[in-house]
Amino acid sequence: MINQLINLNWISVSVAYVVYSVLGALWFTLFFKRQYVISLGKENEAPQKPAPIFIIGPAVCILVITIASAILIYALGIDSISGALEFTLIIGMGFLVSNTINIAINPNIPRPIHYGIITGSYHLTGILIVSLIIVTMK
Repeated sequence: MINQLINLNWISVSVAYVVYSVLGALWFTLFFKRQYVISLGKENEAPQKPAPIFIIGPAVCILVITIASAILIYALGIDSISGALEFTLIIGMGFLVSNTINIAINPNIPRPIHYGIITGSYHLTGILIVSLIIVTMK
């Protein structure tokens, strides 16, 4: 595992991480802000400043997803755009989207499918960007 980490192009990992993070900020505060609030059942509540965990937590998770994706891309020898797209579909749909919807299906998320579509599509888009950046800068 140490060799896999050493062999990563850390510039591509860093770029992918920043882009994925910025996408998240835009996704939930600009592009789909209203829909996201509705999915959480908070459309009638006054906006509140998020606690630090709601900023730091996703940032750490995105970093882990980005590094894990880079390790897998290198280990699987993915070196083409078509390979990055296949990787995106498998990892994005197989893990990120399905896990997001699974997590949303609990009593605390009043509109789990709505939430899953908004958040899952963010992660699918994010992993696509990560995959393309890692493969093209490899």
